[in-house]
Amino acid sequence: MMVCMSSVWQRGSVFAAGLRKQDWACSLAGLSHRYSTKTAPQIPGMEYQDAICTLNTLQTNASALEQVRRERSHPQLQLQAMRGFLERAGLTVEELDHLNIIHVTGTKGKGSTCAFTEQILRSYGFRTGFYSSPHLVQVRERIRINGQPIGKELFTKYFWHVYGRLDETKDAHGGTMPAYFRFLTILAFHVFLQEKVDLAVIEVGIGGAYDCTNIIRRPWVCGISSLGIDHTQILGDTIEKIAWQKGGIFKPGVPAFTVKQPEDAMVMLRSRADETRCPLWVCPELEDYQADCGPLRLGLAGQHQRSNASLALQLSHTWLQKRCLPDKSFPSTSVENTAGRQVASFKPSPIMIKGLADTEWPGRNQTLKHGAVTYFLDGAHTMRSMQACVHWFRETAAKHERNSSGPVARVLLFNATGERDSAVLLKLLVPCHFDFAVFCPNITEAIASCNADQQNFNVSVENMLTRCLDNERSWHLHNGMGNTKGTQLLIEDSLVPEKKADTLVFPCILSALQWITQGRDSVLADSAKRDLPIKPSIMAKAAPLRDAAEIHILIAGSLHLVGGVLKHLDTASSK
Repeated sequence: MMVCMSSVWQRGSVFAAGLRKQDWACSLAGLSHRYSTKTAPQIPGMEYQDAICTLNTLQTNASALEQVRRERSHPQLQLQAMRGFLERAGLTVEELDHLNIIHVTGTKGKGSTCAFTEQILRSYGFRTGFYSSPHLVQVRERIRINGQPIGKELFTKYFWHVYGRLDETKDAHGGTMPAYFRFLTILAFHVFLQEKVDLAVIEVGIGGAYDCTNIIRRPWVCGISSLGIDHTQILGDTIEKIAWQKGGIFKPGVPAFTVKQPEDAMVMLRSRADETRCPLWVCPELEDYQADCGPLRLGLAGQHQRSNASLALQLSHTWLQKRCLPDKSFPSTSVENTAGRQVASFKPSPIMIKGLADTEWPGRNQTLKHGAVTYFLDGAHTMRSMQACVHWFRETAAKHERNSSGPVARVLLFNATGERDSAVLLKLLVPCHFDFAVFCPNITEAIASCNADQQNFNVSVENMLTRCLDNERSWHLHNGMGNTKGTQLLIEDSLVPEKKADTLVFPCILSALQWITQGRDSVLADSAKRDLPIKPSIMAKAAPLRDAAEIHILIAGSLHLVGGVLKHLDTASSK
């Protein structure tokens, strides 16, 4: 997740004053500091930043971390604990039945599938709720009404409703509070019920069987996007184990759809469907849908989005059938001979066609052109998603280069987090032939102030910077350049050492972007964004960037890195 390197902006309130007393300022030297996890009472007049600061305490809440440790050996306890938190917040699992939920999991593409599905059903005039993760710039992005993140005022109001109830009951439950993602899931359910949505599209966080969204008892339809190897410490290290987890969202009699999967994964999904008595269908290719307008056009770039779009068509079509023709449920809810059978394609309505074309999902195969600088943003962080990213980037960047007035400099900006194998991801990027590979942690900026939406207190700065240096070494090895003894962060007075011109490591996203763009993006050259004191020798090495007619930058490896970049490039998203 993102980390703010500066003092957190807080408004005048009792809680804000208390946080200042606890030395809430975060700086480059002291970010590994863990602030108090003491929670705040519900105080009238609390503002948005107060809510976000309080939410962030749930990242490191001691009792929540102890819960996670305990539940790892008994994963079934996770849903039991989630139900308890839901009830303490004043909600029941029975109430969730009224949200007419579409529940979607998968390794790659589940967010895009949800985005397509939500856009289609919103295009029909339904009032939609959409819960997804992670957020790119502001946490409010995770909870959307009619496609838009809920406003700060609405977030603040509902946050204190839910937080207050949980805080009031914690003493009777051993002082426990839900961890960050659990809390946001409960908050999303609360918001959707209060705002009376016609349906809610719910994206699974991790896995499925024991994910906290799986307290849903009666979704209207379920979907599984492309499966691959990710989150192995939680889900298992084989495609079969991962498929078992994903198939945990199946419910008796509830239609489920999957895209084509590796055979071992498909065998497991069929088995899970049979056990659950869930009718499971495989989606057809997008080309199999016959539309009067010819080939279907998608609002999201990339060949891999075609399977996500097919899945979204089946999910929305089935939901509409149940909503509008309840006596003619489609497809059949009989499980006999259906497990894993391909479902028939159909003729998409004009509204469906328009919904697919209008879908937007920032940070995934997204292109932004700022004058001579073009940004290619994709949060790919698994092997399969990176393969898709490389295919998209090479194809799209080549088109842009053909239209360029002169030489183009290619730059990679990369970071990866968690347990992911950075070396494998970087190897896939070598054929893109970058002029520079730049590495930085998911830290938005080292000097200028930023909001609290992008803070993570579970990872130290030292660990993040070490990871960047490891990534740089991997890149050198993949490019046959040997070891890189004595490399260093390229900011004056830094403790980390100097290196070759083809790779650079910066301590934050802003410093990396400023070096790469060399003042050629007016958004980054804004006087409000302070230039960092980069060594003259390093600035001299940027001559190829200054001489190029255009600069093309691929940002990949982490959705949180992409979010930090978007915070600087799209100032409206931070308001």
